[in-house]
Amino acid sequence: MDGATLLLDLVLVVAAYLCGSTPVGVLVARLTGGVDPRTVGSGRTGGTNALRALGRKRAAVVVLGDLLKGALPVLLARWVSGQALVEVACGLAAVAGAIWSVFVGFRSGRGVGTGVGTMLVIQPIAVLLALPVFVVVILVTRYVSLGSLLASAALFPAMLLIWAVAAGAVPPQYLVYTVVGAALIWVAHADNIDRLLHGTERKFDLGLLSGRRSRGAAEQ
Repeated sequence: MDGATLLLDLVLVVAAYLCGSTPVGVLVARLTGGVDPRTVGSGRTGGTNALRALGRKRAAVVVLGDLLKGALPVLLARWVSGQALVEVACGLAAVAGAIWSVFVGFRSGRGVGTGVGTMLVIQPIAVLLALPVFVVVILVTRYVSLGSLLASAALFPAMLLIWAVAAGAVPPQYLVYTVVGAALIWVAHADNIDRLLHGTERKFDLGLLSGRRSRGAAEQ
């Protein structure tokens, strides 16, 4: 690898971090005159807390924005570099930015939406395989955090399954990404994990999905 290529790869990674750092929830609140999600619930800027602060429609915009800020850096890396390792580095940088945003004091979301966005580019079938875990866990337990944790952990066995069926579709760097990416998400959920272990985690109010607001919505 020559110096110019290495420099370009570093630029892609830094750009991915800055893209992931974009606080979509805060921007949507400011642009629409809504409640800053950092002042509600968990104080996080991701989709679940945006749902509590901003309602369904604006929260949907936040979720879409979080997905895009994960997907676009990986797509750009694939187009410019064509190297799986660079895609993975940009994916991790985007997720890190979503968790520790330079624009809002290094405390923003949990990285879940952005992580899903990266995986939709890296291997969308793995997302489809892990999605039922996310949905079923939330419906059964009403813990969004637990659903996110278990779904992120399910990505690695999902990728292994895809590798077993079609090894060419899964470069080894992608397998590593599911492990390291999930680790970042678990670190971001450290406070949720502590509350889950002590039985104090808030449960998600399914009524929020139908437009009803409740003080009992889950922290995420």
